Amino acid sequence: MEEYAREPCPWRIVDDCGGAFTMGAIGGGIFQAVKGFRNSPSGMNHRLKGSMTAIKTRAPQLGGSFAVWGGLFSMIDCGLVKVRGKEDPWNSITSGAMTGAILAARNGPVAMVGSAAMGGILLALIEGAGILLTRFASSQFPTDRAGCFPAQKAKPTLSF
Repeated sequence: MEEYAREPCPWRIVDDCGGAFTMGAIGGGIFQAVKGFRNSPSGMNHRLKGSMTAIKTRAPQLGGSFAVWGGLFSMIDCGLVKVRGKEDPWNSITSGAMTGAILAARNGPVAMVGSAAMGGILLALIEGAGILLTRFASSQFPTDRAGCFPAQKAKPTLSF
């Protein structure tokens, strides 16, 4: 039951890592542009310069952080697909929890448990929303085709 075609696992990791970097860099760039503009001295020239400085300083760092999260998540997800032999929402939920725990490992076991819980809950909400959206969309198009289309009439054949 695959709703869309995904890359095979080795390429999926690189693809997800690049996508996560792009999201982090763009989102971080927008956020840092606003933050740099607001925190700069008055005057449009100073504010624009402060905005650009904030973007150049922080957006690549945020993109890198997102890339690490996305790459680690995809590696764990691919490992679970290989071990379990199937691709389902439980792989994503488990991958989110394990990624949160691994990234919080330097802060101790309590932080690992908290981050694992948050990662698992976040991915469970995302997967649940995806399932609900898929069910809602599929209910718009009934699968029972009986009576949906009028019977096609046979085309007359010419015979001489």
